Amino acid sequence: MAHHSFAAVFDASKAIRVTGTLVKIEWTNPHIYFYVDATDEKGTVVRWACESAAPGALSRRGFKRSLLKLGETLVIDGYQAKNGANLMDARRVTLPNGQILSGASAGNGGPQ
Repeated sequence: MAHHSFAAVFDASKAIRVTGTLVKIEWTNPHIYFYVDATDEKGTVVRWACESAAPGALSRRGFKRSLLKLGETLVIDGYQAKNGANLMDARRVTLPNGQILSGASAGNGGPQ
C-alpha cells in the first residue's frame, strides 16, 4: 500500500479495540504493519492487519521493534478501514506488561 492520509483509508467513526496474539511484524516505511490473530464474537480466529506510523517516528517516541514479541497478546485501539476489512489504524498499543505505545502517524488527519 502506498503512503496515504488517515481519511483515505480509515473511518474516524469506526473506533475499535482488538485483542490478539502477535503473529507477524513488517517494520518498513512508510508505515509499519503488524498482524494479530483475534477471536471474534462467533469464536472464529480472525487476522487483523494493524497499521502504524513510520519506523523512525515510532522509534523517536519509544515504540521500538524490540518491544513487539511474536506470540504475545496485544490490545490495539484504533479505527477500522472504510471498506470494513480487517485492517485498522493502530493509534494505541498496550503491551502485556501494561506499557502503552502511541502508534499514530502525527499530522495524518486522523483523530488524536
